[in-house]
Amino acid sequence: MKIDWTHLKAASLDDFETIASSAYRQLPAEFRRLTGDIVIRVAEFPDDDVIDEMELESEFDILGLFQGVGLGHGSAVPMTGQMPNLIWLYRRPILDYWAENDETLGAIIVHVLIHEIGHHFGLSDDDIDAIEAAAG
Repeated sequence: MKIDWTHLKAASLDDFETIASSAYRQLPAEFRRLTGDIVIRVAEFPDDDVIDEMELESEFDILGLFQGVGLGHGSAVPMTGQMPNLIWLYRRPILDYWAENDETLGAIIVHVLIHEIGHHFGLSDDDIDAIEAAAG
């Protein structure tokens, strides 16, 4: 069987947003309710401020980022003028990771999304890794 791959392209920013939105909607309703008004955004790469602040060697060194006030650090009532909590998914680093690993693109996007939601809940990377390991 001959496969015509000449028309295939890497997932676009819109594709990533669709996958992330779908993954978010499939999370348990109670879990989604606890995230509040979190906003999910997709960008090609992190901006220079993120790269500098996190002391990254390369823009490929981060797949996603939570920006905002995590539930463990903020008030139940948003402050006037406070920016919404954001989860950033970085398309090109995720595609690079996908190319080097034996996972589906959807599984990687879901993993990064849930990882960043964990930061929204105030969990550290070690906390999130322990939860993921316990869940199998």
